[in-house]
Amino acid sequence: MVFAALGLATLAAAVLPRALRRLPLSMPTVVLGAGVLAFSLLPHLPDPDPRVHGEVALHLTEICVIVSLMGAGLAINRPFSWRGWGSTWRLLGITMPLSMLAVGALGVAALGLGAAAALLLAAVLAPTDPVLATEVQVSEPVDEPGAVDDEARFALTSEAGLNDGLAFPFVHAAVAISLGGLAPAAWLGDWLLLDLLWRLVAGVGGGMGVGWLLGRVFFSAFADRVRLTEHAQGFVALAATFLTYGLVELVEGYGFVAVFVCAVTLRHAERTHSYHQVLHTFVEQVERLLTVAVLVLLGGAVARGLLDGVGWDGVLVAAAVLLVVRPVAGLVGLARGRTGPQERRVTAFFGVRGVGSLYYLAYALQEGEFAEADTLWAVGALVVVGSVLVHGVASTPAMRVLDEARERAARRRGRGPEEAAVTPV
Repeated sequence: MVFAALGLATLAAAVLPRALRRLPLSMPTVVLGAGVLAFSLLPHLPDPDPRVHGEVALHLTEICVIVSLMGAGLAINRPFSWRGWGSTWRLLGITMPLSMLAVGALGVAALGLGAAAALLLAAVLAPTDPVLATEVQVSEPVDEPGAVDDEARFALTSEAGLNDGLAFPFVHAAVAISLGGLAPAAWLGDWLLLDLLWRLVAGVGGGMGVGWLLGRVFFSAFADRVRLTEHAQGFVALAATFLTYGLVELVEGYGFVAVFVCAVTLRHAERTHSYHQVLHTFVEQVERLLTVAVLVLLGGAVARGLLDGVGWDGVLVAAAVLLVVRPVAGLVGLARGRTGPQERRVTAFFGVRGVGSLYYLAYALQEGEFAEADTLWAVGALVVVGSVLVHGVASTPAMRVLDEARERAARRRGRGPEEAAVTPV
């Protein structure tokens, strides 16, 4: 039965993305539903509850996120610049803090959480997920000179690539408060120097360094001699992912940040080389398989009672996070930026919550002492399930409408199809 399930999951990862491409239904939605159905009808399947199997949940979600971060970074066609990435900085510097403040306040006021648990919930539900947001992100690297990404997809991809790592300092803060109390003297100094400053600097610096070195290897005379790119060795992308993550984690940096920065650095080492497509395709296939595994198990955990402790207060908090907090914070953050009104609404709405949130929960609940662990799992999982359903149904129609509006605006301004992507709407 286990092998049959693995075969079905693998087949689903291969077939569903294309089969559902034009339907208002995403692969994560179908897979999550399949997990609920399978674990409801087959009582002999092993218990997938992450509260019981925290170590498995931690490492499975960790691998899924870092592979997805590599794929996201390799897909970005826009060169790095402070001005060109303006929407990214707005989402990270304005939208994310506002979201965390709102979620933390909801945790205290609506759920009765303590300071540590409320901060953890805010950190867990703040980042846009790089795994489940693929339908609204940049799809693949383009090896044509001057290739650009439209503003909405670029903003969501770059945001998801960076804010998963940027939420980590606040996860560490929540763990420290849960162990040592709220008094700043017990944790603030170490948090500022290690968790905020050093880990971020090590993550960015390590990612840039490894990405630069790998770029020199992949696009060099040595690579030509060993015919690396000619043989299309896509699994090298996994080597880059694990090498970057492992080296940076060894020096206690943020591996999530490092992997994305490495991918972006590698992508721009030789922007027009077709080998980027090989690397990205392989990573995308591995990511789909891991995503299917995570979502089937999440669906199974829901079927076996993960959400049983959620009351109306938890449902209202989850709805507020998805339908109010992120959209409003997104609109505030993107106001007067590069996006047009329609792009701004789409970018603000599609703050997908997903596998990264599950990883942070598993990590923090193993490292800290949270009396509200069951509530945190229930509300966090409910938000992820709600995001899979709401954003999964809305993503295809919303992006199609946005693309059509962009093409109409380009024609009105006398621009060709190749310029439609950069036409704000």
